[in-house]
Amino acid sequence: MILIFGGTTEGRTAAETLDEAGQPFYYSTRGTLQEVTCRNMTRLTGNMDSEKIISFCCEHDIRLIIDAAHPFAQQLHQNIFLAAKELTIKVVRLERIYPELSEEIIWCDDFEDAVARMKQDGIEKLLALTGTQTIAKLQGFWKEHDCIFRVLERSESVDIAIKAGFPKEKLIFYQPEEDESLLFKQLSPQAIITKESGSSGGFIEKIEAALKNGIKIYVVRRPPLPEGFITVNGKYGLRRAVELNVPGFYALRSGFTTGTCATAAAKAALLALTEECFEEKTEVTLPDGERVVLPIYKVEKTDENTAAASVIKDAGDDPDVTHGHQIVAAVSFSDSPGIHFLQGKGVGKVTLPGLGLAVGEPAINSTPRKMIVNELSLLYGGGLDVTISVPEGEALALKTFNPKLGIIGGISIIGTSGIVKPFSSEAFVDAIRKEVEVAYAVNAERLVINSGAKSEKFVRSLYPNLPPQAFVHYGNFIGETLKIAAETGFQKVSMGIMIGKAVKLAEGHLDTHSKKVVMNKDFLKEIAIQCSCSDETLALIGQMTLARELWGIPNKKDKEILFNKLVQLCHIHCTPLFPKGELAILLINETGEISYQFHSTLL
Repeated sequence: MILIFGGTTEGRTAAETLDEAGQPFYYSTRGTLQEVTCRNMTRLTGNMDSEKIISFCCEHDIRLIIDAAHPFAQQLHQNIFLAAKELTIKVVRLERIYPELSEEIIWCDDFEDAVARMKQDGIEKLLALTGTQTIAKLQGFWKEHDCIFRVLERSESVDIAIKAGFPKEKLIFYQPEEDESLLFKQLSPQAIITKESGSSGGFIEKIEAALKNGIKIYVVRRPPLPEGFITVNGKYGLRRAVELNVPGFYALRSGFTTGTCATAAAKAALLALTEECFEEKTEVTLPDGERVVLPIYKVEKTDENTAAASVIKDAGDDPDVTHGHQIVAAVSFSDSPGIHFLQGKGVGKVTLPGLGLAVGEPAINSTPRKMIVNELSLLYGGGLDVTISVPEGEALALKTFNPKLGIIGGISIIGTSGIVKPFSSEAFVDAIRKEVEVAYAVNAERLVINSGAKSEKFVRSLYPNLPPQAFVHYGNFIGETLKIAAETGFQKVSMGIMIGKAVKLAEGHLDTHSKKVVMNKDFLKEIAIQCSCSDETLALIGQMTLARELWGIPNKKDKEILFNKLVQLCHIHCTPLFPKGELAILLINETGEISYQFHSTLL
């Protein structure tokens, strides 16, 4: 069993990440105000000192503690540390992301230090954004100076203020979606004080608003965590930590994409080249901002101008052809400014248009390129040549669809999220079922299914009033997800879909995984002919490599008829799986617009 200490955004993330496993776990918060709905979670409330934590862990066979509490919950962190030490169990800290900040910030070690600094600087009017629990800690300032506290609109907040002797009329209440800049302008404080609460605590917005209004900023540093905690700062790192420390909790292990591996290798190579630093592991940033650590298999400086490093690809339990193989990056100084990508052994070359890369370029997709550029640019400002290699890549590519896509000589360096989640399993379908059941349990009037985070982001704006649980990712399992929705009892389902999957679905493929089915240009031609499309459109279909090239059909009439037909076919294939409810198919274009849709009520 696993015990989470939450009450924060990170706590909710931890709970949702564990819930995917379908295994029971505990979630502890001091109060009852936070709403968290998970199918496999048992909720605990109330303070727990170290002795209570020890007793609970022994009674319930806790094998891992996840500390996702507030960064300033110092006593709780210490209690967790003492309990874990006594029980010799590990603690994973789900930490917030703390961005780099303006040099104009005045950093304070604690609230006593902050009071002293503000008095020394002659601050007479202060807006405190540090929370109700800090009213007493700032008493040395507000007893002598004008001070406004912004707090959550709760009766307990007022009670705490009154008990501390703070004037009730000097309280203002936090309003969701409040314009920080406008508020600061209205109140006109000389300074604000806040805590180093990280991105999820609205920290950045407060700082930016204060800087805009020329207001001094005092920030109390977050207290250090106890030694020995395993620190991660996102759901992927958390899952990996759970997989490592509680084997079997997840039915299948996650992994890293070739793009993430290449990024880690490139960073390790550059550190060896510029700093003579030969890392055994390297931290890189995923596209969503989460930082993860990868082990480095080999790193060496080959000469004064070049260094190389490699990472062994770990795809988890996904049947990836590159699993267990070396992903190598060589980094060399270049006289040309910027970062240039070169084709190494076993990495394919692009020979056809439509892949989002210029013909002749190495098949390193846009997201891995961005990841590599971002990491290397932080370390070195000059020109660099980056050569990505996969020693056995040419043979491995024969097991992929690369030859059909016009990528010759090796594999592609890919990955949009940076993480490989095992899609090809009943465990993933079980996870879908659990998410759908949760959505039904919270009384969501509509289920909105999307292939992943990208399409979900585009569709969310259509349904602003739906709870977050109403949005579920089907991955590639369109058919299974619709069956589950029908079995669960949903009457309304909307499905967001991008053109690549839509073309496969229109042909009748309810599992759209690229390892099972690829775009069928003959099918597309047949549909285009049925729609009386022009020869120009037929020629474009014959020449294209990827389905998204269909958006480039120049004939507006052809595009309208063809896309409406494809969406209609998608609906026809889906209807038998969801026969009694209202089903909407929403086709999303490359810029996130719902360009075409087909709805049951239109029949």
